Amino acid sequence: MSSMNVVPTKYWRALPDGRVECSLCPRACRLQEGQRGLCFVRAREGGAIVLTTYGRSSGFCVDPIEKKPLNHFLPGTPVLSFGTAGCNLTCKFCQNWDISKSRETDTLADAASPEQVADAAERLGCRSVAFTYNDPVVFHEYAIDVADACRERGIKSVAVTAGYVCTEPRAEFYAHMDAANVDLKGFTDRFYHQVCGGRLEPVKETLVYLKRETRVWFELTTLLIPGENDTEAEVEEMTQWVVTALGPDVPMHFTAFHPDYRMTDKDHTPPATLERAQRIARKNGVRYAYTGNVDNPRGESTYCHACGALLVERDRYRLGAWGLTGDGRCARCGEKWAGVLEGRPGVWGRRRLPVTLASS
Repeated sequence: MSSMNVVPTKYWRALPDGRVECSLCPRACRLQEGQRGLCFVRAREGGAIVLTTYGRSSGFCVDPIEKKPLNHFLPGTPVLSFGTAGCNLTCKFCQNWDISKSRETDTLADAASPEQVADAAERLGCRSVAFTYNDPVVFHEYAIDVADACRERGIKSVAVTAGYVCTEPRAEFYAHMDAANVDLKGFTDRFYHQVCGGRLEPVKETLVYLKRETRVWFELTTLLIPGENDTEAEVEEMTQWVVTALGPDVPMHFTAFHPDYRMTDKDHTPPATLERAQRIARKNGVRYAYTGNVDNPRGESTYCHACGALLVERDRYRLGAWGLTGDGRCARCGEKWAGVLEGRPGVWGRRRLPVTLASS
């Protein structure tokens, strides 16, 4: 890895035994000289912890914003998406494992400075840039610099994250973000510990922080895995907590699992499981609950919580009927819709456009 891709970090402390402890996330990796953290991309060099993948990416692609998934943030608009390598959780079901679990720097086939990313987003007509495919927590410094470069051009920044981060870096990170989709992977400590290699409580703390202390628009995604985190009781507890702690306007996405990575012995999630979770969420007061990764236009569409009118029709990221006024109200009853809107929706649709930013 080129030295230009290695940058200093500040979230670490020296220990009496000579090791240094990373304080970016709750994992608190303790490293000897030359060792890397579990995330792989943060390492000890010269007695400090550095980020080794600054300015490197596993690839860039223009996606519909609904694919993040964000249904209430600039609907219909294109977003420039990219990730790096590594992750600070060890989810056995990871759907992007070839990127997030990579231990090969060859994965990082593209390169771009923050200014180049912002320029590309502007040139491609993207209203936002998304840090996705792997968790931006682990490339904290690069993500913040890209977000700042984008903000100078009026382009929003989106974090697709598991929310597994410590208090101080969390505050700095989200001061630069405009929106987030947070994976609430389950709602038991058993699931987080045994399946994800983490803990539930820090994620809940991040969600409460986002709601109470920031203006970041955020939505939640839960991948429902048969026999692991899909029981009626767990969904009941989760959705009740969301409404109590975060309020009724935080959208929830219940998405279908497919066998992958180290969990190939599980079945695909039945559509009925997603629909049941959606019903439970609505019963418990979640105003915007969605199904994902299945063909279910009704489950993807947005309805007015007051009168039931169709507000935004969706079919696999393509928008159809539109029932919102320019200021984000139900055209039938005038009830305020929750989200971030800039007048009429975009028309990007389902397109996926891979792009290369690295200079030849």
